[in-house]
Amino acid sequence: MNESDNQLIEAATAARVRSLAPFSNFMVGAALQTKAGKVFTGCNVESASYGLTVCAERVAIWKALSEGERDFTNLVIVADTETLTPPCGTCRQIIWEFAKHATIVLANLHGQKEEVLIEDLLPRAFDARFLKEASRS
Repeated sequence: MNESDNQLIEAATAARVRSLAPFSNFMVGAALQTKAGKVFTGCNVESASYGLTVCAERVAIWKALSEGERDFTNLVIVADTETLTPPCGTCRQIIWEFAKHATIVLANLHGQKEEVLIEDLLPRAFDARFLKEASRS
């Protein structure tokens, strides 16, 4: 891990504090870096209807995409847990589709961190290539 990772961990940790998690109290922050070095942060936002809750990873990705960014190098996810918390299944899918080449760093408030790849978190992922195959049938 390098100095850039530490800066992204700080950014994700700061984003985590802005979480709106009144039901679970499970606060998560994310920081997504573009190839040009721009950083987009996100925090989880809960709804009383849990199905409408949005995770920190997706907030950061949506913010970046909505600003026209498409090339991502790093994604840091920070939670206050004893064991490092990986992204949920929905976030894994979104990371696969929009930030597949980003290095993912899981971190917590206790100084633990681990680098992972989306291929390891989501083996045999579904993506647009399957839709293209179906349209040829």
